[in-house]
Amino acid sequence: MKLQWKTRLSLLALATLCSAAAHSEPTTSGQELAAAGDCIACHTAASGKPFAGGLKMSTPVGAVYSTNITPDKQTGTGEYSYDDFVKAVRGGVAKDGHNLYPAMPYTSFSKISDADMHSLYDYFMHQVKPVNQANKDTDIPWPLSMRWPLSMWNMVFHDDNVFQPDKGQSEQWNRGAYLVQGLGHCGSCHTPRGIGFQEKALDQHDDAWLTGGTLEDWHAPDLTGNAREGLGKWSEQEIVQFLKTGHTDSSAAFGSMSDVVVDSTQHLSEGDLKAIAVYLKSLKSSDPKAVAPKADTATAAALTKGDMSRPGAQEYMDNCAACHRIDGQGYAKTYPALAHNSVVLSNDPSSLISVVLRGGTTPVTKDATTGLAMPDFAWRLDDQQMANLLTFVRSGWGNNAPAVTAGQVKDIRKNLPKVEDKGVTKAQ
Repeated sequence: MKLQWKTRLSLLALATLCSAAAHSEPTTSGQELAAAGDCIACHTAASGKPFAGGLKMSTPVGAVYSTNITPDKQTGTGEYSYDDFVKAVRGGVAKDGHNLYPAMPYTSFSKISDADMHSLYDYFMHQVKPVNQANKDTDIPWPLSMRWPLSMWNMVFHDDNVFQPDKGQSEQWNRGAYLVQGLGHCGSCHTPRGIGFQEKALDQHDDAWLTGGTLEDWHAPDLTGNAREGLGKWSEQEIVQFLKTGHTDSSAAFGSMSDVVVDSTQHLSEGDLKAIAVYLKSLKSSDPKAVAPKADTATAAALTKGDMSRPGAQEYMDNCAACHRIDGQGYAKTYPALAHNSVVLSNDPSSLISVVLRGGTTPVTKDATTGLAMPDFAWRLDDQQMANLLTFVRSGWGNNAPAVTAGQVKDIRKNLPKVEDKGVTKAQ
């Protein structure tokens, strides 16, 4: 639920606010709120100084670089008044009047309450260390680099409205909604994008809200009550456990979500995690007809007998079975199950392809101190072998998900970062 131009779209350490109401007095510090908005993730480059910007974020028209938001008066936001700050965070317009790219999730941050906004401003102006670091120009070619069309984009796609509690819902539900819709900006990754690269929905009043989105070769899954691809099978406690530790008995965070857990959600209070779970479990299914897959022992039985006749079976035994087991059940709180896993079941296999190509590490948290690594297989399996493997996984144990093609693997492989030769012949 953190992709690169987020790229780690996260929540972070939050304590309980005194109310879900948008106009309540803050009890949460500006530092905690900045963490909740995951400001440091996007505004800090690799090995860079906190909040000094420079992180590269890909967009369909070219790369943009996050800006310096330290209170440096020459290169940062040191000259910003409170009104300037609000205009940028909620409205996407910098002090000098130029429009910010919506890689900055101001469409979500517009929901931040006035009290919380004041706390954030105080934190960035008085507690963050100034860093003199000039901002980088975008890599977007002219004329696409002109900013004035963004004002038209805002007119069409952006409503600058502070979160308003739903009087028909509980305080706990409203608290969860405030976190998910606002500072957490979960929709930035988990909601599909439209023709203008806008989020198709900003809250539960639209059917597209949190139904899954694909960015930079990763598919952020459906968070609605979908029984097959979403959270329909998850309990509230499983959601809390996942956000706190990065694991449930049958699933594990990977890719960008691993960073979200490490840097953010593990630090949320138990009350806030529960509020998020309550809100997410209230979302109606994106597909009311979807049903959870049924158990199927045929795949495990064939593998046990050494039957490798199905394409991908041998690749699975050679590369996956030791951790994920021949029955696809994995090991509780360590290696996730592949049988009936919503990521495996998704109609969009982007995340499954990406994690097998790139590898990954499960979160290391205060409650799960052993981070287990999955190796990258891009160098070991060619496109067809990987397509066969993933199709085997997506069709085994009753999963019955669509096949993966070699072309889909190739399209994602070409976007892998260049690395030094590992001393072996890489598959082409």
